[in-house]
Amino acid sequence: MLVIVAPGQGAQTPGFLSPWLEIPEFRDRISAWSDIAGLDLASYGTTAGADEIRDTAVAQPLLVAAALASFKTLGVRPDLVAGHSVGEFAAAAVAGVLTPEQALGLVRERGLAMAKAASVTATGMSAVLGGDENEVLAALDRHGLTPANINGAGQIVAGGTLERLEAFAADPPARARVRSLAVAGAFHTVHMAPAVDHLRAEAATVTPAEPSITLLSNTDGAAVTAGGEFLERLVTQVANPVRWDACMATMAERGVTTMIELLPGGTLTGLAKRAMPGVRTVALKTPADLDTAREVLG
Repeated sequence: MLVIVAPGQGAQTPGFLSPWLEIPEFRDRISAWSDIAGLDLASYGTTAGADEIRDTAVAQPLLVAAALASFKTLGVRPDLVAGHSVGEFAAAAVAGVLTPEQALGLVRERGLAMAKAASVTATGMSAVLGGDENEVLAALDRHGLTPANINGAGQIVAGGTLERLEAFAADPPARARVRSLAVAGAFHTVHMAPAVDHLRAEAATVTPAEPSITLLSNTDGAAVTAGGEFLERLVTQVANPVRWDACMATMAERGVTTMIELLPGGTLTGLAKRAMPGVRTVALKTPADLDTAREVLG
């Protein structure tokens, strides 16, 4: 039972596309999708610095394009598919709900709208590692923060104003570590509400198809069987928490034995190693990982 997963914002690193662009079909797709994204994706994925690719309007199209190009290059059909945050757009394309072109067009608008929303107030996100989950959630509530990502495996990501995040870091829950994340705003919180209306208007121009592969939703980990419902979930997700813990619970319930994380892999397979023991994992980081994935799949 194979699940393919697509990572979210923060997974990108400078130069991560460089070895992949030596694969002609991969390079051609990135070139074609650059026109849709309105960005030179190859340049951003090879020579741009960390600050440049941290920009929400750049990071989101870059991540979705990289994930989809690596999926096409891998050439396998999974039993389930899921994406973390913006990775859900790649997942929707893998499942056939959106075409890659539709996914990239919507993600371009999502990134621009979220970047605009993030510019209103100085906000950010911090990972909370360890501690008792109930105590962590209570502490976040006490500090006026949102559990923007509940990732499982002892990891919760808090979102809110920089002032409140700093106060929380100075007074962390027992047995928990707080680490600031290199993101440009408090995603999946009320601070992103203005972006929801913009994305909904853009989504109204798209006619989704029904998923041809079981597609899990960040909202609650449920398998969504209607394309229109999943598209609406993509819209509302912008200002609501990501429940990756629930997605992994569904994977386990459905008997997943292998997880392949699309480019730039590592984050989600890392969570799976702790939360889903016994599941084989492969993270696509370099082209050499394509052979590893194919070997694992037999």
